[in-house]
Amino acid sequence: MVSSRVALYVGGLLGPFGGGIVAAMLPELGADYAVSPGIAASSTTAYLLPFALVMLVSGSLGERWGSSRTIRTAYIGYAVVAVLGAVAPWFWLFQVTRVLQGVANAFTTPLLLAKIAAGTPKERLGRAMGTYGAMQAIGQTTAPLVGGIAAESAWQLAFIGVAVVAAVLAVSPLPPDSESTGERNPGALRDAWTPIVLLSGGIAGVAWMCSAGLPFLVSFRLDDAFALSPGARGLALTAYGIAGVLAARLTGGAVDRFGVRAALITGVLGAAIAVATIGLVDLLPVVVLAWALAGVCGQLILVAVHSTVLGGTGGGGAISVVTAWRFLGMSASPAVFTGLYRQDAGLGFGLAGLLLALLIPVVSIWWPRTRRAAA
Repeated sequence: MVSSRVALYVGGLLGPFGGGIVAAMLPELGADYAVSPGIAASSTTAYLLPFALVMLVSGSLGERWGSSRTIRTAYIGYAVVAVLGAVAPWFWLFQVTRVLQGVANAFTTPLLLAKIAAGTPKERLGRAMGTYGAMQAIGQTTAPLVGGIAAESAWQLAFIGVAVVAAVLAVSPLPPDSESTGERNPGALRDAWTPIVLLSGGIAGVAWMCSAGLPFLVSFRLDDAFALSPGARGLALTAYGIAGVLAARLTGGAVDRFGVRAALITGVLGAAIAVATIGLVDLLPVVVLAWALAGVCGQLILVAVHSTVLGGTGGGGAISVVTAWRFLGMSASPAVFTGLYRQDAGLGFGLAGLLLALLIPVVSIWWPRTRRAAA
């Protein structure tokens, strides 16, 4: 049981790992395919948009089909298309492989979360979500680092690495489907679309668009303001994930102790300050520290949202909808902020910080005041 539960947590790194693998290699990717850095950045959207859209239904569908079988099939498909992405001779084909990676990953993330929640006592759910969030932070941390180091010689090596991770997960043990309450009674797709799920999804979408979705913009900033190499950019981008990993136990415990509402407000406020700072300060250590603070706050937001939804009756279908909106926000980030950043760095990061700050009154007024509201 220990090994199967570990596999659930480790599976959490694949989504952010696959989505962020291109963040530190955008100039090199653009050069190899003869496209602009802005077009190269669309490879992030090509992954995240279908990932998010399919997740609107993948949790409910996966529970109907059998979550363990669905997860393993998705891992195998992910590995295959990642290899195809490494050898794609044309940018359009590379983009197709990114789309297929996103679709495959949509059938793992919500089902893994539902299995974790089903096997965790409610009083410890925040800590469990913190551990899962830490694994996602590891994925987000290692992705730009692996991508940046690979780009020093051949960026294709990073996609081979992604394929290896997916293949290992495909043969790893999983808890039986009977452990998940949602799998025993998956219900209709519309049952996942409750008011608290929609509110959670909206908050998560904006928060991720303006924080976790910004590695590409931070990479541009590191290149433009400090002329860092791909490897150095990748190393600097790891600050977000490393900080999230180190803070995982504290953020999970804070949610269990103080409640999701207080944790969410704190996380949103801190992220707003950190993100705005990145575009205003021209000191590399300050930029890296601000990015690290954004990672801690992102972890706090993630644990609060997951605990709200999974702490009630919401299973794979509900968390699938919330996660879909979270990654829809991430997929929109390049389109929303790249043009503004090109006009002025402070404007791009400043808008992200402002949008985060505007979430505070929304949470203050409408978020449930109970420690965990039913989904």
